[in-house]
Amino acid sequence: MSRPIILHIGDPIKYNTETLDRLASQFTIIRPSLEERQRDAFMQALREKKWGDFQAICRPFWNSGGEMGRWDKELVPLLPKSVKVFASAGAGYDWADVDVLADHGILYCNGAAASSEAVADTAIYHILNVFRNLKWSLVAAHSGSAEQWQEAHKNTQLTAWNPRGRTLGMIGLGNIGYTIAQKAYRAFGMKILYHDPYRKSTEQENAIEATYCASNEEMVAQADCVVLAMPFGGKEIIDAALLSHFRDGSRFVNIARGKLVDEEAVIAALESGKLHAVGLDVQYNEPHVHPKMATMRNVALTCHTAGGAMDTVLGFERLAMENCERVILGQEPLTAVNKHLIKK
Repeated sequence: MSRPIILHIGDPIKYNTETLDRLASQFTIIRPSLEERQRDAFMQALREKKWGDFQAICRPFWNSGGEMGRWDKELVPLLPKSVKVFASAGAGYDWADVDVLADHGILYCNGAAASSEAVADTAIYHILNVFRNLKWSLVAAHSGSAEQWQEAHKNTQLTAWNPRGRTLGMIGLGNIGYTIAQKAYRAFGMKILYHDPYRKSTEQENAIEATYCASNEEMVAQADCVVLAMPFGGKEIIDAALLSHFRDGSRFVNIARGKLVDEEAVIAALESGKLHAVGLDVQYNEPHVHPKMATMRNVALTCHTAGGAMDTVLGFERLAMENCERVILGQEPLTAVNKHLIKK
């Protein structure tokens, strides 16, 4: 019998070579060239069954292997019926229609488990930023201006607060959201509120003294700082309507996806005082930053690098391979996203 085939899209494996050797001893691994991964060429190759009846698709790096564009109703039906799993680096999956994959019986596995720690650390950085006005102080210090230095030295403290004992509202409490909440609870003693379609177990809630809220509106009305930690579902979550429920002078942090946020509504909330400060690792039109946000001293920005640690890179690569291996061998995947959508 011929060996199962894994279609490896993107750059070659760089770090987890022992895992690669194990896969290569069990499966045939085919890696299409950069030219073959362009959307038109890729789709034509699928029509022609150029790579045979492969069982798995492995994308071990988030910054390569995406040349064919969106995995949607146009592309997914071209996959051979033998495909069981698509395992990719990255926590987000806004470029893949996981419901369409599920309709074709294909598990989608992401790498969120590998990035949770790094993303949560960046969220904590932004939480500190928005409570302590650190952006103002950083910009003043880097300006080289004694006048700006003195202004920040004298005035940042007048609207800065310690996060200890404050209320943190989590929109989304999956792997990443829960890790953020754990760190905020343990480091700062913050009170945790959350809303998520899937409520945590009593044991998990008790571990961080978290309170579940039935809606985002109910939650944000009580929070001193709101953190957005959910996947992109096709629409904005932080818009003018939800912002109207925020506490006056509250803070907001986004480490999820830029398109979840109406940036104009956030700017209006900052200008009115509804929001005191904002920390954004992601922007709506990446890599282009909203020009007004770029100049506001109460908006701290980072370049979608929340998960940017070597621990994450190593974990993404390993998880992508191991998820493929496990599913082909009939075992449970490690990080399935759409398993609940697949009809048995």
